[in-house]
Amino acid sequence: MASTRALLVLAVSMAAVLCTAHGASYTVGAPAGSWDLRTNYTRWASGVVFRAGDQLVFKYSRAAHNVLEVSRADYDSCSGSGTLNTFATGDDAVPLPAGGVIRYFICGVPGHCDAGMKLAVRVEAAGDPNAASPSTVPVAMAPRAARPPMATPAAGGPAAVPPSSSVAASAGVGSLMMLGLSAAMAALIWPSIRVNGW
Repeated sequence: MASTRALLVLAVSMAAVLCTAHGASYTVGAPAGSWDLRTNYTRWASGVVFRAGDQLVFKYSRAAHNVLEVSRADYDSCSGSGTLNTFATGDDAVPLPAGGVIRYFICGVPGHCDAGMKLAVRVEAAGDPNAASPSTVPVAMAPRAARPPMATPAAGGPAAVPPSSSVAASAGVGSLMMLGLSAAMAALIWPSIRVNGW
């Protein structure tokens, strides 16, 4: 009976770790844009609360663009002289493991950063009580499940945006993992409960 309880405590602990470590995946500029010269990245990032454990995905043509992670000074001056990281696959996943930081990205192709291809992302700690609450996100968007619009419609205001498939898929995988873990734990514990009457 003690081993069953220990197993149950271990399973609950593992489930808690899986739930907190599983972050959202945000395709930069989606759904209306990508890593390109048309997207307003300040507007895009302003509607999303990025948390430790999330990831950014930059999608672009390798022949036309790249992604450089730079310092604040290089971001402000659109300089790639002190590049921290370089990404050039056209489908780059950039993890955001630490909270309490701002990460800076630019396109290193001459003239592109000056034309607006630059992104600053504030990453909050996973359980930061000072992070923007979901109520500060525009009403037309579900918290952490939708992307802000990139282009302003002819009517003048932002349009409602359905949840991104990458975030919805990410949440679905986490839910399936938890369901499978729960079923496995029930299968292990049930015989002990029946035998011991616990």
